[in-house]
Amino acid sequence: MIFILVAADMLMALTFLLRMKSLPPQIPLYYSKAVGDDQLGDTWMILIIPTLMTILFAVNNLIYKKYFLGQEMVKRIFNYLNIFLVVSFTIIFIRILYLIT
Repeated sequence: MIFILVAADMLMALTFLLRMKSLPPQIPLYYSKAVGDDQLGDTWMILIIPTLMTILFAVNNLIYKKYFLGQEMVKRIFNYLNIFLVVSFTIIFIRILYLIT
C-alpha cells in the first residue's frame, strides 16, 4: 500500500516541478469561500494537499494497527479508503495546477 502513496507523491512533485515556472504568485485553493480574492492562497500552500494526504494515510494505518489488527474485513476497508484518499487528493492537486497554468 505504501507504494501507492509514494507513487502519488512523486507524481505530484513532478507535476509541481514541471508547472512551477508558469505558476502565478497566488492560486485558488479555498473554494468554500466567496468568489474573488478570498479564494486565493500563496503558491506554496498547494503543498498542503500532499502533506494532508500523507498524514491521513498514516493515521488510517495507525488506527488499523492499533485497534483492528488481524481483522481482514476492516483491513480491506482501510485499504480501499487509503486508495480513495490517494487517488482523489492526487487528482485534485493535478487539476488545480492544470487549471491555473
